[in-house]
Amino acid sequence: MKTEIDLYVIDKVREYRLKADHTQESLSYALGYSRTFISNFENGSKKFNINQLNKIARVLKCSPKDFLPQDPL
Repeated sequence: MKTEIDLYVIDKVREYRLKADHTQESLSYALGYSRTFISNFENGSKKFNINQLNKIARVLKCSPKDFLPQDPL
């Protein structure tokens, strides 16, 4: 089950992915993973870890902290 913070992070990654004009598939490939890597997180079947968020931030040219809320949820 996804927590409030999980859902927040998923939404933020999606937001930044779309701003960077990446599809789920193109971001997955840019990270060096299979085409379904990002969709597994966005559809809720997996949870991001901090290392994955760092790699995603590198590709999307942002900070990993951009995926986290400023205040606790």
